[in-house]
Parts: sequence; structure tokens; C-alpha cells
Amino acid sequence: MRQENPYRINNQARYEVRNEKKEAKLIILKAVGYPLESNYLESPEIEVTNKELFDIYATDQWNGYKVHKYQYIFDQKLLPDFAYQIVDVRPDNSYITNNTSFLLLPTEKKSIESIQNQKYVVDDVIGQQKAKDKSKIITKYLENPEKFKNWAPKNILFYGMPGTGKTMLAQALANELDVPIKMIKATSLIGDHVGDGSKQIHELYEEARNNKPTVIFIDEIDAIGLERKYQSLRGDVTEIVNALLTEMDGIEDNDSIITICATNNPQLLDYAIRSRFEEEIEFTLPGKKDRLLILQTNIETLPLEASFDVDNLVDKTDGFSGRDLKEKILKTALHRAISQSCDEITEEHIDYAICESKKEVKTIEDKMFG
Repeated sequence: MRQENPYRINNQARYEVRNEKKEAKLIILKAVGYPLESNYLESPEIEVTNKELFDIYATDQWNGYKVHKYQYIFDQKLLPDFAYQIVDVRPDNSYITNNTSFLLLPTEKKSIESIQNQKYVVDDVIGQQKAKDKSKIITKYLENPEKFKNWAPKNILFYGMPGTGKTMLAQALANELDVPIKMIKATSLIGDHVGDGSKQIHELYEEARNNKPTVIFIDEIDAIGLERKYQSLRGDVTEIVNALLTEMDGIEDNDSIITICATNNPQLLDYAIRSRFEEEIEFTLPGKKDRLLILQTNIETLPLEASFDVDNLVDKTDGFSGRDLKEKILKTALHRAISQSCDEITEEHIDYAICESKKEVKTIEDKMFG
């Protein structure tokens, strides 16, 4: 026997003979969207500007329905098949009549997730000289856009292993520039409904056009820009990519807007996106000299004395990123020392941190490759 869905409208109840019907006084609705995703349907932002008119609109199509809390109800007129959820109905399990009042909750707009900016400057980024040189060009351009004209930097890709300073350099650039810079994660552009992300892209660039010159930094661009063979594309992801391509091509007046994107995996990017970058700048793992400088810089801020051989640690950490050196080695060693009530960080604490970091890598590899 087919089980009845408790959240579905029972249309039969609309037409049944009711001797004693319980009238719904108030129904609180929440806009949900369409039940199916499609490139041809864009979920609108619903806003009631005339409550009396909305009450008439609602009762005209739903009059006679028996409704209860958490039930879904579908628009049949202006937005066919657009769904609302009944957040509350007073009294519950009652009938919609011409006297029923409706309240539509305001839609929560999904905002673009910004990256929290730290107070870095470009000189805080150790190594990565090519990327820092490009940052100087961007700085020079933004100081005098008219001088560069058509020779201005436009679309730049930062790529490299995690923890090598891609986001850090963008944050440092933001701090040193006297122009607006918008730093976002690409994952936040994937909205709840088809059309959300592409709309946010266009709004982002429209805001940039109104505040030129400006810089847009999009981190984790591979979240939306993977080559087609690597993912099953949702319709909204395709729309986001197309919107981004349109803005990067500068069909609108996008001069004086610089787009910097970052990824750990440039080889996985869709060619259509990757071909838009005028320059790809690799962020490499630090060599021996840079590892020493990174360690010395961070050791100066440790709350405990460092009584271990830094040169020896440099030799043991080949292949570690700057973030790894700070977070996985120095921080782990510090916490180990504190947990043992020590007044200094010793070689033993460092060896423990290195061992733990290798365990973590092995665990990840086991999960990936079985």
C-alpha cells in the first residue's frame, strides 16, 4: 500500500464536504523554490510589497485547502510549480478561506563568503619572488591606471601546493593597496538555487565597476572551474562559469579591475577558464634557505624558549610548506611542551611533531589509495 506523504497537499480535502471546517486564521510561508533544477528556471527573490493584494492572490488559488505545519504548497499562477513551505498555521490542520491572512517570511540572501583578511604585508611572504614581482606591477598600475592603458594586468592565476602563500600574498597586497579588494571563496558562489551563483558573480563585478580601480581575489577556483570530464556539472555551476568567463573577458567596462584566482590543481581547471589568465604564477615549496627564514621568523613569536637545533630541523623538513612548518611542526611541538609543563621546546618535542605530521600524511594516503 502506498504511504501518504504527510507534507503533500491532499487535493481531495479541498473538495470534500465539510460540515464543521476549522478556518485557518494565519499562515506563515517560506519561499523554497522549484522542485527540479533546470538551466531555464531561475528561482526568483520573492518579496511581498502589498500584503492585502498577496492575501487575495493566495486565497484565490488555495481557497479550500486543508493545511498543516511544515507542509509544502505550490504556486499555480504567476510562478507555476514554485514551492512554499508552511512554517506555521494557526490553528493547525485547518482550511484556507477568504478570511485567511498570509505572512511571507523574507528570503535570506546567501552572501558571498569573504576570506578573513590578516594584517600581512608583501615582505611577510618569504620566497615566491616571481609572485611578489607581479604584485609590484599591480601596485604600480593601481597607483596610475592611465599610464598603463591597454597594458594593464588583468587576469592572473596563483597556483601551487597548499600552504605556500597564495592567499597570504593576496591579503598582503590588499593591505598595501589604497583601493578596494574583494576576497572570496569560489565555494560560496554555489547557491541553493539555479541562478544564485551567476547572479552573485555579476553583482560582484558590478560593485567593482562602481569602485574602480579594484582587485577581485577568488580562492579555490577549481571548486567551480574543474575540467568537464572531472565532474558532473550542475546547471548552476555551468552558469557560474559562463558568468565568470563573461566578466573576465571584459565584455562590460572592466578595465581597472584585476582578477586574481588561486588553485592547488591548475591541471584540473577547465581550458575555457585557464586560457583567460594572462599569466600563471607558481608558488613553490620553500627551499632550505627559505625554510630557515620561515622557522626563524616564527620562532621569534613563540611563548616558550626554543632550545633545539634549527639547522637540524631545516634538514628534516624538506618538502614542508610554510604553513606546515608553523602549524604542524612548531605549534604541535609547542603544545606538546606545554602539556608536559615544560618551560622550553626541546629536540624531543620537535621530533614528536615531525613524527605526528608523517602519521597524518600516511593516514591520508591510506584513505586515498586503500
